[in-house]
Amino acid sequence: MAEMKAKSNLKFYTTNEIAELLKMNIQVIARKLKHGELVGYKIGKDWRVKESDLMEWLEGHSNRNVMNPGQQVIERFMKKGKFETLPVQRKKRKYILDHILRQFELNRVYSEKEVNEAISELHEDYCRVRREFVDEGMMYRKDGKYRRNGSYKFTR
Repeated sequence: MAEMKAKSNLKFYTTNEIAELLKMNIQVIARKLKHGELVGYKIGKDWRVKESDLMEWLEGHSNRNVMNPGQQVIERFMKKGKFETLPVQRKKRKYILDHILRQFELNRVYSEKEVNEAISELHEDYCRVRREFVDEGMMYRKDGKYRRNGSYKFTR
């Protein structure tokens, strides 16, 4: 009985129906199906797309899922929870430095060892990151102690 009900909920759309529904050119839909961007089944000369696959594809292309540039850079350079490399381009590198800096509390004084340990969790070259924090005005260093700059504005 449950199997019968599941089959009755199964709805497929043709290429023409999808094009009409989405107000898109039929050839664009056919090309997306041919290249696997949109999941479908080729039956004869036409395609059939499950309603659930169509909705999943639409959700994946929703503007709600658009990441800001900083998120894109972080996702691109982070592998297994760590940054293997830092981008050469300064603007991209600042997004990653901002991400690492957020681990540090405002108004707290850190020893160099604490700074190194915190940075090491996200990038192995803690010396470079620590130096860039100071050079970029993200942190202050005095007598081997570090403090996050409260007036530093994160990159948008």
